Amino acid sequence: MARQYFGTDGIRGEVGVSPITPDFVMRLGYAAGKVLAQAESAGASRPTVLIGKDTRISGYMLEAALEAGFSAAGVDVMLAGPMPTPAVAYLTRALRLSAGVVISASHNPFQDNGIKFFSAQGNKLPDAVELAIEAALEVPMSCVTSDKLGKARRLDDARGRYIEFCKSTFPNELDLRGLKLVIDCAHGAAYHIAPDVFHELGAEVIAIGNQPNGFNINDGHGATHPATLAAAVQAHRADLGIALDGDADRLLMVDASGRIFNGDELLYVIVKDRLAHGGIAGAIGTLMTNMAVESAFGEMGVGFARAKVGDRYVLELLQERGWEVGGEGSGHLLVLDQHTTGDGIISALQILSALRRSGATLTAITSELSLWPQTLLNVKIKPGFDWQSNRDLLSARERAEAELGTSGRVLIRPSGTEPLLRVMVEARDAAVARRLAENIASCIPG
Repeated sequence: MARQYFGTDGIRGEVGVSPITPDFVMRLGYAAGKVLAQAESAGASRPTVLIGKDTRISGYMLEAALEAGFSAAGVDVMLAGPMPTPAVAYLTRALRLSAGVVISASHNPFQDNGIKFFSAQGNKLPDAVELAIEAALEVPMSCVTSDKLGKARRLDDARGRYIEFCKSTFPNELDLRGLKLVIDCAHGAAYHIAPDVFHELGAEVIAIGNQPNGFNINDGHGATHPATLAAAVQAHRADLGIALDGDADRLLMVDASGRIFNGDELLYVIVKDRLAHGGIAGAIGTLMTNMAVESAFGEMGVGFARAKVGDRYVLELLQERGWEVGGEGSGHLLVLDQHTTGDGIISALQILSALRRSGATLTAITSELSLWPQTLLNVKIKPGFDWQSNRDLLSARERAEAELGTSGRVLIRPSGTEPLLRVMVEARDAAVARRLAENIASCIPG
């Protein structure tokens, strides 16, 4: 059964446009509350959910709508305020709650927002539960009797709890003394958390992108705009830079020279460190992961498999294989012996511990990894466009694949969160990758 509302990362869209409207979100809270209530065992206390959000202006409205929906379903609510997505996952599990909800559109601009759920175990909801919520949305909303309405309260110590959790994932025998770090919080949910984590571990911290106003999330800052961090690292003569996105589940890093390291390279660093300190069976990438990474892991004797694009699919394949480490070039990194979901702060701490243990720089530790050039183009498409049957597009793809042979590859896929078709061409020559990607993109009707 196809999902109508849930994409690869919850429900997302432009605020004020269906489904990101206050009436729908209230009904979503009610539907999710009814599903949770049915799942609770008989005799147990009433379900309780935790709601966190990023710094978008629309978060206030959507938070209130969700709270009303849950209350009408007889579900209690704890409000954490602005918190990273992985913080909500952690707190839901640590506080033994029924579910966690995050109001965020991640790396998207402030005009967008979204809703994503975590299970009691801190994992993203399985497809079956999302389908159950969608089915419940088809039932007219009602309300429990007054004596059964849900209550709401603030979780005042959410920030401190999460900071301590992040610090606990960094080895006790190591610290960050002597390091000058620039932390770009993307004016997002980690603005009041990430700088403190690294400072309390001993680093000198320069925070940027830490002045959210409701409208500037991801605007010229963060993991989607790493050039800002690169310039700041050089201006402050820092050792390293750390860029998060709006909900702090992505990570990119910059070295002292201003060189940007993407998720594929950071995954390589984590795997290499684990291979040197106890071993690692394998790692999961995606269809977008650079061919150079797969080749390097093969030479290292580390297993590698590709999941569909999206951190939920990386997680599913990690669990299926019984492995612990995976990620995407975009900066979603999963380290399952530290957290149940992708976490930009914890991933950065994994990289920093690898550098501390090896005594090497990012450039040195990745010196044997030479990424193949990739060109990724995001092309807007009209609703209902059947790209898989478009003859012009298929012909352009076939011509590109014939030209590349074994020295590259083509990947075309729809976005799971936006009306876009993503065209990726990977080749040993950057000019060839760019030319072929543009040729394919030109065949997509506007």
